[in-house]
Amino acid sequence: MGMGSNRGGSGRVTMSEINVTPMVDVMLVLLIIFMVTAPLIQQGVKVNLPEARAAAVEASDKKLVLSIDAQKRVFIGEAEVPVEELETKLASNAKAQADKELYLHADRDVPYGVVVDVMAAAQRAGITNVGMITDPTSATRAPATKGKKESRR
Repeated sequence: MGMGSNRGGSGRVTMSEINVTPMVDVMLVLLIIFMVTAPLIQQGVKVNLPEARAAAVEASDKKLVLSIDAQKRVFIGEAEVPVEELETKLASNAKAQADKELYLHADRDVPYGVVVDVMAAAQRAGITNVGMITDPTSATRAPATKGKKESRR
């Protein structure tokens, strides 16, 4: 006696299985939307980065980014966090705790003491590796235009 049998005589067939095809279609559309918009969301908080002459470290989009803007506001990703709560927020952040690593994205106009306070809060939260994000120096960026000038001679 199957559940889909037509024994009642009413002519109606009862389906015992859920049709998942429309749900799969919706999930695929949502997946495509997230894949297209995820790189756009990675931008984060706009800060004026200090310039530095240093070899580039291979960046990973999967690392947590901690930003400090010129008004000394601190952000985890794009969410603003008061400095007093930073340690507890980082301690409860699964991404930070899994890697024990984050990238610090601080504006060049932020006083050194504020950056040190944020780094100390990260250390107390168990973060052992902090990467400082800088803007490449203008000398590093210059070869593209310098090369053009030399080729004109």
